Amino acid sequence: MAARDLRTLLDHVRYEVLPATATEDKVLAHVPRDVVVTVTASPVKGLEPTLDLTARLAAHGYRVVPHVPARLLRDDVHLKDVVDRLRGEGVDDVFVPAGDADPPAGPYPGALPVLRRLGELGSPFARVGITGYPESHPLIHDDLTVQAMWDKREHATYIVSNLCFDARVLGEWIARIRARHVALPVHLGVAGPVQRAKLLAMATKIGVGESARFLTRHPSWFLRFAAPGGYSPETLLTRTAPALTAPSAGVAGLHLFTFNQIAETERWRRALLERLGG
Repeated sequence: MAARDLRTLLDHVRYEVLPATATEDKVLAHVPRDVVVTVTASPVKGLEPTLDLTARLAAHGYRVVPHVPARLLRDDVHLKDVVDRLRGEGVDDVFVPAGDADPPAGPYPGALPVLRRLGELGSPFARVGITGYPESHPLIHDDLTVQAMWDKREHATYIVSNLCFDARVLGEWIARIRARHVALPVHLGVAGPVQRAKLLAMATKIGVGESARFLTRHPSWFLRFAAPGGYSPETLLTRTAPALTAPSAGVAGLHLFTFNQIAETERWRRALLERLGG
């Protein structure tokens, strides 16, 4: 990958954070205001911690994207309340996954009904993200996940890909969704420079966010982190160069899963930009 292309991706990043007690202070201390911050939601803790942290970070001048999982919404009134609250705080971008709550808290088993309802409410958000799964979803067949993106395309403005550690799989997935005429821009989901011990400890806790729970369903991924030299975000990006830079790829930037190692992630990004001369 040309240094210029990698610099462009590193300049267009989103940091996914978990709504823990220290998250606000970590973001304020280490994340520039021009970096988008996305806030996960947990089926254990519910939406309130996500909405609360979103409000606080937005008040500090960050562009914040809350996760609003469909299966955490209790009913239509709850959805309207969430919309009104977020719009009142100046939020114009939301990420709407299905979520992991089992059973659902209300009438929404998946993201599509929520996306349709947002349309009926006048499309209150300028940007709406949906999930993509380069690696197989543990519960849904690959063809269905691609079909789901097609079904949602009229209601969304971008895709965030979930974690993937295989450059070949990632390239094939991008080609597949484009072949199915899913043209939404993709924010490429990449794990940051995570310390292995911290990641493994966090990923096995209860209710720490969708990204960590997704890891627990892919035991082989733990091995990639546990082995010395087993994972490097820079290596993955370099190996995925053809898929990321092809004119048809439509990759808009990076979505970095920080697992709340926020300072480490920003230091890594700045150091890599410096090495690339940006």
